[in-house]
Amino acid sequence: MSSSRSSHGQRSSRSGKSRQSSVQQLIESLRTHRVNTLTELCRIERVAASCDNEEDAQAFQAPMTSAWDYYVNSNQFLTELRGLTRNYPISGELVDQAHHLVRNDPNSNRSWNLAWLCLVKIRDEGLIPTYAQADAWRKEMWGGRDPTPEEADQLAQCFEYEWTQAVENMLRHWPQTPTWY
Repeated sequence: MSSSRSSHGQRSSRSGKSRQSSVQQLIESLRTHRVNTLTELCRIERVAASCDNEEDAQAFQAPMTSAWDYYVNSNQFLTELRGLTRNYPISGELVDQAHHLVRNDPNSNRSWNLAWLCLVKIRDEGLIPTYAQADAWRKEMWGGRDPTPEEADQLAQCFEYEWTQAVENMLRHWPQTPTWY
């Protein structure tokens, strides 16, 4: 009986060390930016959110915040949005404006996740229709000529549809909002 307790104690100790090692590896991947895609960052975010150990949960906070910040500021966020909007690439100015609005919003401290905050800002502030209209009227879209109002409206509708789909698709990565409160 004592040998079974002893082996159980060793297993608990090993699984605790294994868990700690795994947590440290994930944190290190966040710190070094080895992980810089939406899918992988969300996967690590779910691991962090499911930590039973308060110390592990605390250890994730700063690196996770920094990793999301790097994801947006390294243009990986824009790159992935453009990957979802191949027919009508999303406006970089729209993403920059969302980022600017988040940075100047005192309520943005409710989440560690800059990408999620930007996506919500794009959706909730109605940025897509504004930038879709602006881009649709740009002469560069029309080979240097002025479009007709019908042409610009039709192109704006295409932008709006594809950009909205991309934002909604990315927001589906979070079944629960990544917020502190």
